[in-house]
Amino acid sequence: MDDLPQSKIIKDNPIESGLDAFRASFTSIYQGASVSSSSDALEQLGQEELHKVVLAFLRVAQILPAADLLPARTGRGTLRSDLLRIELALLSDDFDFDRLKPLLRLALADRPDDVLIWRKVYGAVVESTPPPRPTASSLQQTPWLRSTSSFPNSSEHRKHVDDVLKEELGPMYVGLRNFHDKYFGGVANLEAGSRTFFEQCLKGSHSKFDHGWEGWPKDANQDDVLSWFAGFSEKLAAFSDDLQLIPARRSGRRPLAKPNEPIDGSVGRRKMDVGFVSNSQAGKDSRCHWSQILVPGELKSNPSADKASEAWLDLGRYAREVLAAQDTRRFVLGFTICGSLMRVWAFDRVGGIASEQFDINNDGYRFVFTVLGFLWMSEEELGFDPTILTANHERFIEIERNGSTERIIIDEVMLRARCIAGWATTCWKAHPEGHPGMLLVIKDSWQYPERDEEGDLLCEAADKGVVNLARHYHHETVQIRETDDDVQNNVRRGLDIIAATNYRPGRRMQPSDMPTMDVPRKGRASTSRKRLSSPTDSVLPPNKRSCSVSPTKATSGLPNRIHRRVIVQDYGKPIYKASSRSALLAALEGCVEGHESLHKAGILHRDISINNLMINEDRDNPSWPSFLIDLDLAIREQRGGASGAKGKTGTRAFMAIGALLGEQHSFMHDLESFFWVLFWICIHYDANGKDIGPTEFDSWNYESDNKLVLSKVGTTGDESLFLKIAAENFTSYYQPLIPWVNRLRREVFPSGERWKRPEPELYSSMKKTLHDAQKAPEVQPDG
Repeated sequence: MDDLPQSKIIKDNPIESGLDAFRASFTSIYQGASVSSSSDALEQLGQEELHKVVLAFLRVAQILPAADLLPARTGRGTLRSDLLRIELALLSDDFDFDRLKPLLRLALADRPDDVLIWRKVYGAVVESTPPPRPTASSLQQTPWLRSTSSFPNSSEHRKHVDDVLKEELGPMYVGLRNFHDKYFGGVANLEAGSRTFFEQCLKGSHSKFDHGWEGWPKDANQDDVLSWFAGFSEKLAAFSDDLQLIPARRSGRRPLAKPNEPIDGSVGRRKMDVGFVSNSQAGKDSRCHWSQILVPGELKSNPSADKASEAWLDLGRYAREVLAAQDTRRFVLGFTICGSLMRVWAFDRVGGIASEQFDINNDGYRFVFTVLGFLWMSEEELGFDPTILTANHERFIEIERNGSTERIIIDEVMLRARCIAGWATTCWKAHPEGHPGMLLVIKDSWQYPERDEEGDLLCEAADKGVVNLARHYHHETVQIRETDDDVQNNVRRGLDIIAATNYRPGRRMQPSDMPTMDVPRKGRASTSRKRLSSPTDSVLPPNKRSCSVSPTKATSGLPNRIHRRVIVQDYGKPIYKASSRSALLAALEGCVEGHESLHKAGILHRDISINNLMINEDRDNPSWPSFLIDLDLAIREQRGGASGAKGKTGTRAFMAIGALLGEQHSFMHDLESFFWVLFWICIHYDANGKDIGPTEFDSWNYESDNKLVLSKVGTTGDESLFLKIAAENFTSYYQPLIPWVNRLRREVFPSGERWKRPEPELYSSMKKTLHDAQKAPEVQPDG
């Protein structure tokens, strides 16, 4: 260790008696193991004892003063974070304890050398935290990205949501030249209407546009810009109504500008600067619900705010609320204005993309074209699903089944995932037309094209006699205008993110603290009042304008999701809404049985969570008494190739420790998830599924994988500590289940440790514990 600052840190912060606690632990461990001599104890200890010795050293080393001052070897932070990484690595089945023995011997020496000890610590960091072992193929399990849809029982505090939303959205690509053409080009009469309005603005001695818009605030103060934009949009909306070039149902759209007033319909308090709403009675400062927001907008006074960490993320937050509140919305268009620089955005199930940046005071016609486009677009052009139809005050879909067309009536929304990018699952309670007693569930989601179709897996499970699993009725790929509804070719109309001004091959995201300025292009529309260039004019180089590219080839390798629809004929409610404690336990037992049946059929579920375990307590409902749903993440277990599944899989709060560590997913991980589901329910719900609100476990939705692993290991590793956690956190209604949840913990975590090998008998032992618990007097309704 030749680095002078590090040497000085070590000299100024000697270890001295700092390792005494470790030496005492070591003495206790080797004496308990009946080792004859301490001189060669390390060589005589077994793996379990070595694990305890290493853990004791790491716990002590982390609190040494130098550990919090010496730089980390593996990245940002201090050496303490590296020691924590080694502690996490101990959970791996193939941790090599022999590599740490030289360090342990130095720490146990009568006259330890501080410099040598810290040098060995750095060496241990490199040796003990190698790149992840290839536990799964790159397609089966690649690094997992969190999603804002996985927030059970959360307050959705903005800071926490923003952190996960950044990860969910990934790179937001801007500067796409053909954006206006793709999203606005099909709006009927838009060019003619825009030219008419803009020409009126140019006429006379009191023109509204003369090298800039009349009344535009010189300092672009946010409040003044809001007032100006709202007034301008009102005039344009009135002009639009007078022209009568669009259907009457669209003439009711109005601007909304009330940045200090929360909009109704959010989990957390959410405000929006400006936007357009579907409410003919709305004034520019009316209060609205997110279900009425058609186009959200974000205004910033400073042009430098046009970057990922500011205006882009703010608009993304609004888009998430719009998508969550509108159950037939496939994507959301929006806009940002930073200073006088405007972009138009599209947020879909892959992420966010945006147009080129343009100055509304230089390109006044493009500004008119954009705002009028928002007012005139059809519902489909704004992102609504045209396959969800309405007649006689009923919503419905039509499917082709058994050679004939069936109309399926939508009764109500059961679930709408609160996210932008991802599966974005929506479930509706439904029934076939003319058969109101036949309960169905329609499920829409956006899957990776390379994934097994959930409908195919459900058919296969039915053919193999799987029990306690939602039964297949119909499945299809949603088609819009006779084309498969996917993001790349249908939603984005073939726009290529490689053409974005901030696209960088091999880089996940442009640094969020850098504002993005589009490179000015030659031939851009001038500020002259004589020429009105169309926003949809193509400005591609000649060699690109003259060739036609296959959509398949053009999007090869680009991120994509495809819109799938599945209908099942089992209807229930989430397991946490059980009418009694014994009913909950019986339903959980049935779901474990369903998982075992599915596993024996060669299919692994991989997403056991509170919303995927259902209970049916209605005697008139022919559905299973309890059953599993959602095979979005399921895979065929014994297959030769990769499934195409991307990322660590599951809902964060319920993921098994091994799954969080990146291990190849197995049925054992799913069985552990059943335990976490019951644990979570007992903490967050009272009788009849009443949610008590956020708890300290809310952090499990947001914190890093490493922290979540440590939280779960700490929760289950020691019985007395687990009982204390349960006593302090289980609701009064679920306090009687504490001894039974603890028994289940013993099955899932024998001796406080997770299983390191497959154990098929765990199914039986878990079901027995759940079955016995149902009969316990303290669990019964009158207990």
